[in-house]
Amino acid sequence: MSHPGWPTDNPVPQPGCTRHPGRVTGLRCNRCNKPYCPECLREAAVGYQCVTCVAEGARTVRQARTIAGAPLQMTKTRPTVTLSLIAVNVVVFLLTAAQAGNIAVNYRGSGIFDAFVLFSPLVALGEFERLVGSGFLHIGPLHLAVNMFALYIVGREVEIVLGKWRYIAVYGISLLGGSAAVMWMQAAVPTAGASGAVFGLFGALAIILLRLRQNATGVFVIIGINIFISVTIPGISLWGHLGGLATGAVAAAGLLYAPGWISRKGSLTAERASRIGIIALASVAIVVLASIAVRILELRGLMANIYGA
Repeated sequence: MSHPGWPTDNPVPQPGCTRHPGRVTGLRCNRCNKPYCPECLREAAVGYQCVTCVAEGARTVRQARTIAGAPLQMTKTRPTVTLSLIAVNVVVFLLTAAQAGNIAVNYRGSGIFDAFVLFSPLVALGEFERLVGSGFLHIGPLHLAVNMFALYIVGREVEIVLGKWRYIAVYGISLLGGSAAVMWMQAAVPTAGASGAVFGLFGALAIILLRLRQNATGVFVIIGINIFISVTIPGISLWGHLGGLATGAVAAAGLLYAPGWISRKGSLTAERASRIGIIALASVAIVVLASIAVRILELRGLMANIYGA
């Protein structure tokens, strides 16, 4: 006669953990029903699942993304690209100041400054590195401080929405857009500074807020104030600011609006629609580079006529 709940002479042996066979366990995964020890189980919506099933389930769940297609960060992250750009600008400034032997007048006697300041005739002669390098030069500590403060304030917000690579692309296109505007409108004036790229980020932030249907009045007011300052204070490159602002805004609009326009016209997936945004961004870059190329050819023709080259 047997009695339920009483010990028996032949107890049922407990299985070993699937991942650690030497560990006896009475626990099982709710998904695959395999035996696992407590170390290998994770709490799920119902019961517990093994680490393998948890990983497989994560692969089948679509990651949340921002309106630009970048992975949505559920926790606050450091704006690594923005901080890196600030670090590069600061290091370049310190190098020019060390070469010049004067932190306030760092542009005199600095080989780096002479090699990268944007001067359109030299760009036309083949020194294309000035188009980008000038965006990392600054004239005095105040110029650097103002630009880096603005870059940190607006850059960290844009970086979160666009994601690192799209953010770098918009920053670079804005920088080139500012250089292009200077070549067309201020060819005889040497210019330097990250202002064109920073203005591009202001333009991008305005487009982001409009796309999210949020109030962008504050950004437009800041842009207006900065344009007013650019007009009224001598020595500030108005055209560099306007060129960066326009290209940054157009680049962001291509990323954020073009996918939606095309998706409404067809049955595109979100992933394919995001690629349309990248194509739109590349198209803006091509237009900016083409405008620079045309201006270079024009300047070469003018210099040939003047110097008889």
